[in-house]
Amino acid sequence: MSARLTVLPSGLSVITDRMPELGTAAVGVSFSAGARSEAAEEHGLAHLLEHMAFKGTARRSAREIAEEIEQVGGDLNAATGVEQTGYSARVLAQDIPLALDILADIVVEPRFDPEELKREKNVIVQEIGGVEDTPDDLVFDWLQETAFPSQALGRSILGTPKSVCGLDEKALRGFRERCYRAKDAVVVAAGAVEHDAVVAEAARRFEGLPAGEGEKPAPARYAGGDRRARRDLEQLHVALAFEGRAYDADDVYAAQVFANLAGGGMSSRLFQEIREERGLAYTVNAFHWSYADAGLFGVYAGLGADDAADILPVTLDVLAEAAETADEREVERAKAQMKAGLLMSLEQPAARADHHARHHLAFGRPLDVAETVAKIEAVTVEEARAAGRRLLSSAPTLA
Repeated sequence: MSARLTVLPSGLSVITDRMPELGTAAVGVSFSAGARSEAAEEHGLAHLLEHMAFKGTARRSAREIAEEIEQVGGDLNAATGVEQTGYSARVLAQDIPLALDILADIVVEPRFDPEELKREKNVIVQEIGGVEDTPDDLVFDWLQETAFPSQALGRSILGTPKSVCGLDEKALRGFRERCYRAKDAVVVAAGAVEHDAVVAEAARRFEGLPAGEGEKPAPARYAGGDRRARRDLEQLHVALAFEGRAYDADDVYAAQVFANLAGGGMSSRLFQEIREERGLAYTVNAFHWSYADAGLFGVYAGLGADDAADILPVTLDVLAEAAETADEREVERAKAQMKAGLLMSLEQPAARADHHARHHLAFGRPLDVAETVAKIEAVTVEEARAAGRRLLSSAPTLA
């Protein structure tokens, strides 16, 4: 990749990655603010703000936003995460200025019309209901809440019906002013882009972002614990987790390799033992999520109630054995999966733009893919084993 970075006087960063074989581009603006930036009384506010950004600005109605981007064949999207929020567009190369203008408009001058706000809060309440009706999503919200109790990192991104209904225009404006600041933002464009042209457009369009940087969230506190609920379902959904590694930890890549060899595919130890050998679960996989100062390593399984007594002992045995006996072939296979997944995803401009935004907000610079691949390749068998032992040494979390 050939990412270029310019930091404007306001502190706003602009990154481009030219893909000369393309005639389209993915552009976006991302902020180092998400659900973790909320106070307790603001639960769900970051996500509500993301929704309301599309519901009208000082210059455009909600319908005009949709019509203008679709008039040129483009589309808009957005996503709220735990620590970051991003707004993006995909357009033909000649429509990059329009895309940047719309993106700047919705984050710099959102209108927060009272009627639109009332409707959108109801939409989000329905979205929350959808998660409540989807146990294989809900179990991860419970897992996060149990692992990181009584803190923003443990609260769901969507909020609760009560918390969302209690939010108002003042809260939205306060959060935007506090968290959507130039120094905490990055404008990214990948595909058929020219760096200098994108920088000039970004400097003009986003000049209304407040200068400086926002508040940093309180340090994470992993606790662990147990949360269970009985529901009238065909399957049992189980998530078991341990304290993971922050994304800047020295052994974060070793932790990712261990997670992959333990449960990253059909050849992984968990899949082979739990599904293929014992038939205990239809779905079983391992994951490792990294945050600025914390992480979560775990295993998810969907199974029948008759096998509930066996799933946890077998899972723990498999993980413990992997941490002691993982071999070179398994480690190399896990690393190959990680490298292939990364490189395949970056063939798409939207994925490149997201990749650069996430890494710049996390590390202060775009990471070249060769650097990431080199760090994956450098993980040794003993490092993967040691990472596994460290991951399994914390208090467990069960949901």
